Amino acid sequence: MLVAGSIGALSEVWGDLQRAAGATERLVELMQAQPQIKDLPQRASAPSVADSQRGDAIRFDQVCFSYPSRPGTLALDHLTFSVSRGARVALVGPSGAGKTTVFALLLRFYDFAHGDIALFSTALRDWPITSLREQMAIVPQEPVIFAASAMENIRYGRLKASDAEVIAAAKSAHAHDFISALPDGYASFLGERGVRLSGGQRQRISIARAILKNPPILLLDEATSSLDAESEQEVQRALDEILPGRTSLTIAHRLSTVQRADQILVLDQGRLVEQGSHESLLAQNGLYARLAKLQFL
Repeated sequence: MLVAGSIGALSEVWGDLQRAAGATERLVELMQAQPQIKDLPQRASAPSVADSQRGDAIRFDQVCFSYPSRPGTLALDHLTFSVSRGARVALVGPSGAGKTTVFALLLRFYDFAHGDIALFSTALRDWPITSLREQMAIVPQEPVIFAASAMENIRYGRLKASDAEVIAAAKSAHAHDFISALPDGYASFLGERGVRLSGGQRQRISIARAILKNPPILLLDEATSSLDAESEQEVQRALDEILPGRTSLTIAHRLSTVQRADQILVLDQGRLVEQGSHESLLAQNGLYARLAKLQFL
């Protein structure tokens, strides 16, 4: 009976080992995968400080792009716009207009086929990819919260930041109060994907992470679209405190979140169809005015 029980246990262990071997093989494949987009050989370092202080923060010039899965459909169709330093610019439009594609190209998740994109007057392809992404921080629609403490989740924005810097970033993001109210404060375990937090709290952790990184450009991808009214107000209050004077590009479906933008760019089917302030776009009685009437009524 002892031998038979031991053999039965060994068979179970062998099954676990087989599953672990398969998972490990897949992990090794992922770790050894080479990215399709690589740095140019002649560009080994980031542009100089003098170069990075000239021109607009972001410039798109006649950019055309199609996703590899849909080569016959233009996600961006000769898109041209610029974002000045310190400007607060919003991207609005119906679903599928190309707003998220703009972010994907800025971060070089894909390469565009036609046109030119420049960051601080330097062509996007001339930036080393690591240095390029250091110039930006993104607050996604669905923030990624790790199974770690609140302190470590915020510190992910800048790994060498001190505890005092993490707490200062949390205060700027209006996250300090609810973090302090957790059982262990900043040492509290947030759970896998932040299950112990509400949607608005997870979003403010993500904003604090971006503040701690303190990049020249902040990208906001529908940061309040999935929140209730009270959480949206808290997140919007945090954004209103950190965005003035900082270059930001915001994707928004809720037009109430972009009324204070310096400039609103209205996209439709990959094209820029309108641009201006909230008041001027309402006066044009075009696509933006129609979207505003649908929402505000």
